Amino acid sequence: MEKLFTIFRVSERTVQLGDVIPRPASVRPVADATFPIVSGTAVSAPPELERVAAHLGLPRAADGAIRLTLDRELPAEGYRLEITADGVTLAGGAPAGVFWGVQTLRQLGPVLPGGVIEDRPRYPYRGAMLDLARHFFTPDEVKAHIDLLVQFKINHLHLHLTDDQGWRLEIPGWPRLTEVGGGPGTGVDGAGPGFLTCAEYADLVAWAADRFVTVVPEIDMPGHVNAVQVAYPELTADGQPVAPRTDAEVGYSSLVAGKEETYAFVEAVLKTVADLTPGPYLHIGGDECMATPPGDYRAFLERVLPIPAAHGKSVIGWHEIAAVDLPENAIVQFWRIEESDEAVARAAASGRRVIVSPADRTYLDMKYDAGSPLGLDWAGHLTVERAYDWDPAERLPGVGEEAILGVEAPLWSETLRSVDDVRYLTFPRLPAVAEVAWSPRGGRDWASFRERLAAFGPRWTAAGINFHRAPEIDWH
Repeated sequence: MEKLFTIFRVSERTVQLGDVIPRPASVRPVADATFPIVSGTAVSAPPELERVAAHLGLPRAADGAIRLTLDRELPAEGYRLEITADGVTLAGGAPAGVFWGVQTLRQLGPVLPGGVIEDRPRYPYRGAMLDLARHFFTPDEVKAHIDLLVQFKINHLHLHLTDDQGWRLEIPGWPRLTEVGGGPGTGVDGAGPGFLTCAEYADLVAWAADRFVTVVPEIDMPGHVNAVQVAYPELTADGQPVAPRTDAEVGYSSLVAGKEETYAFVEAVLKTVADLTPGPYLHIGGDECMATPPGDYRAFLERVLPIPAAHGKSVIGWHEIAAVDLPENAIVQFWRIEESDEAVARAAASGRRVIVSPADRTYLDMKYDAGSPLGLDWAGHLTVERAYDWDPAERLPGVGEEAILGVEAPLWSETLRSVDDVRYLTFPRLPAVAEVAWSPRGGRDWASFRERLAAFGPRWTAAGINFHRAPEIDWH
């Protein structure tokens, strides 16, 4: 219990039932009814919820005061939390729903205010992306990052595993990808070497799954491949070696659409990644292919887009892929700052789902302001309020609520060198994007959010989490 609830004792502020992020769909408080979690408070749970109960860190008992249960009439990720003076009942439509209810308990505890919360997510895909290619982070560092993300009901972790500056996943039969592409001197400024073995990746995926997080691996192509071509010059246009790149430029590298060696390589890589990844998605990038002629880009995608489906996966690509005819299950991820995109709108009209990640609202690598010591500014400055005050269904003409699979907050790592850097750019903006993705359209307002967010300042400080003290928040 100490590990789970200690950080909530740093403030004497009275916690109200709705003081959680993301904001729940329905909150019905009951005055003068609280339930304190004390030493010896026990949890009861059926066998199918044992792994969820373990995340509470409390003792088990057949008649525990905190009761976890399933109610199949609720949505799979939905939950109902009832708190009385006598105890707590937490029901979910599936184990995932109970787990998200546990995150609400964690934010409310250890003295739980009485009442009923009924909650469900707006979108099924609520994602964060971490770029391991420009700077590598170890499995333990990624695991710690996941543990922070799930507090805000993030359920997808998109790992950007390959780029011009590095290759971060072992591929059997292609050893130089990681020997060279993950070796010393890789990463932006040569400051981010390292890679995941197959075993480490599988362990990381399992760690995430235990927290109901789906890992979405990205192998970026046909651009962003300089690290590939350094390792295997036969994949260049002329078969000649290319120089390693550790700058942050983009758009200069490309696989060769007219060489069969290209597709043998792509098939081997995507099959390996699919076999290692139990989740439903494979991300194939497809962005910033300025070095790929338009005809070659189309030819490449016509060959590559069906490969994930052949291995039981749905393909995701950055929204440039919408320029071609997409497979039926393809998902388009919009990332630019433009106010509209005709190709994405056409994809949505044809039934393709869209992940919404506009850089001017969700890119966590953007600077907070001109004085930010980390980050980029090509999409402008991203304050907490700007990350919060927008609506996915109103962002792109022709891409309405029914077309949106979800929302994702990418964090590119050109300026990152440590876990503290990751946390500084992630918090407090990630909770803002998480509420956009989870809470009902009409249930959000900035004044309420900034007050709820302020309560996390002492919690993050007590936990040693480096975060940006955004001036628009009155930190407690």
